[in-house]
Parts: sequence; C-alpha cells; structure tokens
Amino acid sequence: MKTPIRKQQTMVRKSPLNRPIPAVDAPLFPMRINKYLALKGFSTRRGADELIAKRIVTINGRSAVLGDKVLETDVVEVRKNKMTGIFGQEYSYYACNKPKGIPVLDTRKGVKGFAEIFTEKGMEEKGLFPVGSLDRDTAGLIIFTNDRRIIDRMENPKHTHPKQYFIETIQPLRANFKEKLEAGVSIENGPKIECHVTIKNPLACTVSIDDPKNRIRQICSLFGAEITNLTRTGILNIQLGSLTPNSFRRIDGDERNIFLKKLGL
Repeated sequence: MKTPIRKQQTMVRKSPLNRPIPAVDAPLFPMRINKYLALKGFSTRRGADELIAKRIVTINGRSAVLGDKVLETDVVEVRKNKMTGIFGQEYSYYACNKPKGIPVLDTRKGVKGFAEIFTEKGMEEKGLFPVGSLDRDTAGLIIFTNDRRIIDRMENPKHTHPKQYFIETIQPLRANFKEKLEAGVSIENGPKIECHVTIKNPLACTVSIDDPKNRIRQICSLFGAEITNLTRTGILNIQLGSLTPNSFRRIDGDERNIFLKKLGL
C-alpha cells in the first residue's frame, strides 16, 4: 500500500499590493521578471510587461527583455534616472513630526488625519505614504514618500536600520539599564537586538536600536523601565531636529543622497 504524499503548506505574507508572497524559505528564484516586478509592488504582471517593452527596466545594468528571469542577487531597476520613478514622476521624501495621539500603522493606507498636513499647507503631491509605523502613544519622526522602493528596505526584517528614540520613564532607570540593553536583547528566542544607550538623567535616556519591529517599549519593560513619553528622533541619518509636531520638511540634497545610499539605492 502506497503512503499518500502530503502536500507541504507554505506560509504567506502580504506584499505592498496585498498579494500573497511565498515565505522567505520557499524556492522563489530564478523568477520571471514580470512576476518579480509585481511582487515588489511596481505594477501588475501585465503592467510589468509594458514597462519592459518601454525599455525602462534593467537587470544588472542591461535592458530587460520579455521572458527574462532574475536571481535574488540580481540588481533590478525600474526608473529613468536615479531620482525619477517608473513614469518619470520625481521621487519625494519628507521628514514629518507625528504628534502623540495619532497612530500611523499601515504603510499603504496611512492615516488620513495626519496625511492631511500636506494639503493643508499647500503640498498637494499625490501618492505620498508613510514608511514604517508609530503607535498612538509614540510621537516623532516618520518618513513620507512616493518611492515604493524603500518599503522593503525599511520594513523587511532582512534589513536592519538604526532608529533613535528619546525616552522618559515613570521611575528612575535601574543602575544596570544601559549595561543590560547594550549587551543585546533577545525576544522570544529571536536574534539579539543591538542597542546603544545614553543616560540623560535618572528619568530619561536616548536609545539607538536596530529592530525592524519597533519593539522599544517591550524591550525597555524587560529591564523595569515603564515609559511615560516616547519620541522617535532619528531614522538612519534623518533627524527630527527642531521640527514641530504636525509639520514636515523636505529631505533633499546630501541628506537625501546619504539616506538612499544607506538603504542601498
């Protein structure tokens, strides 16, 4: 009697366009170029074929052709120049100061009340969305852009980028708080999360943390720090600085170039 073959079930996650993408350990590559572009959120597969026909898609520097397949290590670009999108739209980047009390949780939908600051102040650029998340009780820096390339670079756990936070606590920090965090923190048997701590006073500190899931509150609570105020002050080289709540500034020039370079773009 033959033993029935059980089909392996593959866990899925959602792409930027809410399409299921096979889990990271599934055999994705080599992959057809139009499927790759669709999974990365540039277009549908049919739309990707049209982009390829317009010769604005490159693989490792050469123009892609219909039917091409790519490896995970290949460099795929869909743009006319470094700062222009797939249809010639200029990429825009803004540093925004989200006030406490408004959540920004979804990269693709955003939060209407907070995003309206662009139109209220005469900035009517279309297609801007927040990258990353900040919960309702966390204030500070969040980046708005129309460049979907940076979604994966900023939010995929494969990529880690330090974020800086200013923390105020209810009770004085423990004497070994800095030592414990800088030794590395592991949550649910995951990899160690790197932190750098600067103590400002017994009730306040700054923490630079390399955690794509933004579990700063959970990490601090492991060592007895109950946070009363939390503000994100930096992402990579982008700093909140003197930006006031509910306001924004354009990320441009060297600041933008360094930011994109750190993301590998």
